Amino acid sequence: MNKNLKKMISYYKPYRTVFAADLLFAVTASAIALAIPLIVRYLTSGMAHFSREEALRQAFWAGALLLALVAVSCFCNYFISYYGHIMGAKIEYDMRAEIFGHYQKLSFAFFDNQKVGALMSRITTDLFDITELMHHGPENIVISAIKIFGAFAIMLCVSPVLTLAAFALLPVMFCYAWFFNRKMKRAFRRNREKISDINSRIEDNLSGIRVVKSFANEEMERKKFAEGNGAFLDAKKNSYFYMGGYHAGLSSFSLLITVAVLVAGVIFISYGKLDVSDLITFLLYINVLTEPVKTLIDFTEQFQNGYTGFERFLEVMAVEPDIKDEKDAKPLENARGVIDFENVSFRYEENSEKVLSHINLHVDAGEYVALVGSSGAGKSTLCSLIPRFYDVTGGAVKLDGTDIRSITLKSLRAQIGIVQQDVYLFAGTIYENICYGRPGATREEVVSAAKRANAHAFIESLPDGYDTDIGQRGVKLSGGQKQRISIARVFLKNPGILIFDEATSALDNESESIVQESLESLAKDRTTFVIAHRLTTIQNAGRILVLTENGIEEEGSHSELLAKGGIYEKLYHMHL
Repeated sequence: MNKNLKKMISYYKPYRTVFAADLLFAVTASAIALAIPLIVRYLTSGMAHFSREEALRQAFWAGALLLALVAVSCFCNYFISYYGHIMGAKIEYDMRAEIFGHYQKLSFAFFDNQKVGALMSRITTDLFDITELMHHGPENIVISAIKIFGAFAIMLCVSPVLTLAAFALLPVMFCYAWFFNRKMKRAFRRNREKISDINSRIEDNLSGIRVVKSFANEEMERKKFAEGNGAFLDAKKNSYFYMGGYHAGLSSFSLLITVAVLVAGVIFISYGKLDVSDLITFLLYINVLTEPVKTLIDFTEQFQNGYTGFERFLEVMAVEPDIKDEKDAKPLENARGVIDFENVSFRYEENSEKVLSHINLHVDAGEYVALVGSSGAGKSTLCSLIPRFYDVTGGAVKLDGTDIRSITLKSLRAQIGIVQQDVYLFAGTIYENICYGRPGATREEVVSAAKRANAHAFIESLPDGYDTDIGQRGVKLSGGQKQRISIARVFLKNPGILIFDEATSALDNESESIVQESLESLAKDRTTFVIAHRLTTIQNAGRILVLTENGIEEEGSHSELLAKGGIYEKLYHMHL
């Protein structure tokens, strides 16, 4: 058995009782559908030999039996539809939780090369199609198999010759279906790829809608979207071409089977070799036979959608996180904050150029270190290595003398607080966003953190205070307000190591002054790395490192570096 199918089947395990019941009721409903034409045959063939009273009595009991069978069939179909769908929804829940959890384990390197819309498609559209297949697929196969083989056996007993006429076209029909199946599978895979592209385009557009409108580029965005939308439409047309041929062909085969049986039956009746009741029974069974054929048509389309989605699901699940805990990794608590870079080199991808090369750096606990240099010198990259957002490609980064790869990721990152230039706030309230720094913190602790971040006054001035909804990514707040909330979040976390990644470079002078005060308060008695864009904000740093493509070119205090008249002195006067 295909290993992908084995993996798909494993998701039924927690729900095997409901799954077994679902199949049992599917079998029961199919058996009832096969029994009804036999009851009709019994009545039509024997009615001519019954007296009026006997015929009425037989009709009454047959009607009562048929009503009972219809009631049982109704219950079976209700169970299949209701509980079967719930089972499918639970499987979808499990798979969505699994892939979302897997997303959380993957490193920045994975997300650097992915589109958010495409990842969202894997967790929404794909999973819905997968679970529809996993719910309806097995029962459709069981129902179709029972009806087709059951009808064949019964029809063979009634008239072998008519059965041959009815089933003669089946091999041709299955060859026809097999050909179109292969074409549809490829077409549906292209559909999945195109809809992922569209999702990415929509996500990109809506996230940057303010930029779009500020440049009045709505028409350009519509054209870009129309291009992707057109490609998806072309892919859809291609898949519908094969789907149309599949549907039309099999529907025609079903009609041809009915025509073949009807013509052959009339011929046999004219020769006295077949009763009219037998022909009626055959025509009823043709309907029983046609239904599972149509079900198989739907199943084939459903299988292409679902299985293609499952393959894409497995593609993501097969991606191994390149940043993970070592087998012998141990948690670290209450770090002192001594950081060492020992001959550290780093490149983002295997064949790319090195961003950092042979960096050696020692930072004492509580030291305030500023990093300056031209764009692309590796300042943010160097700081990203400390919380292991990326792993070094050479050398080692150590915290309190321990290689950070020997420390569990959770405990390592618990020791580090990061304030970035591009603040990300989640949709929700101010309170919820500050509380993100330490889930479970009391309201008093949240308020205290806000006060220390110089955020309490402006929060209290808002209509709902800490319960004010800030909108998607905090769009209802100014840049300085968002930055102070992010600082309050780090105050609440209370880490021993801080990284300020150009935290004030996008702010106006007034906001920068307030935020700078908050940052300096936060940095007190903590090991702090500051990536500076405006060199005037780091004049009081205990040590300033000047990074270039060659590594750390200069090092010293503000006054010492100015006195050298080197790279820092030029950068400083350039930014005055």
